[in-house]
Amino acid sequence: MTASHLIATFFGVGHLRPAPGTWGSLAALPAAALLHVLGGPVLLALGIAASFAFGWWSTALETKGKDDHDPSEIVIDEVAGQWLALLPVSIGATHAGAGLFALWPGWITAFVLFRLFDIWKPGPIGWADRRGDALGVMLDDIIAGLFAAIGVMAFAGLSHGLLGL
Repeated sequence: MTASHLIATFFGVGHLRPAPGTWGSLAALPAAALLHVLGGPVLLALGIAASFAFGWWSTALETKGKDDHDPSEIVIDEVAGQWLALLPVSIGATHAGAGLFALWPGWITAFVLFRLFDIWKPGPIGWADRRGDALGVMLDDIIAGLFAAIGVMAFAGLSHGLLGL
């Protein structure tokens, strides 16, 4: 197995069936927790950047000369997008001095919103997906992660601000 295949499939998680994208997003959760514990939101942000860069590289290699520009086993894009969706939770936990898992509603919200946007592909997410190249494979999930992160912040503001929870 090549390095590009290991990265693109997030160490083989992309071969799990059914719904490899969901498996990739689920596998991203404990990896994000580890990054947060080791280095907080700064390390998680660096992980997002690295997963995007290595994901773009590995996706380009794995799809070179193939008709399918986004095979289902490539899930590094889901990992990068899911980590971006989780970044506000990591920042919030650090800011509050709370344990990461104390913000479990944020984790669930980030996961659900990311999967929703990744599957639905509204607006710019769909545009990126239709690019038909390795950059588009990565960008659609980064944009979905950004939308989910905004949703996480909105729900946190609603929950902690308006509802006072």
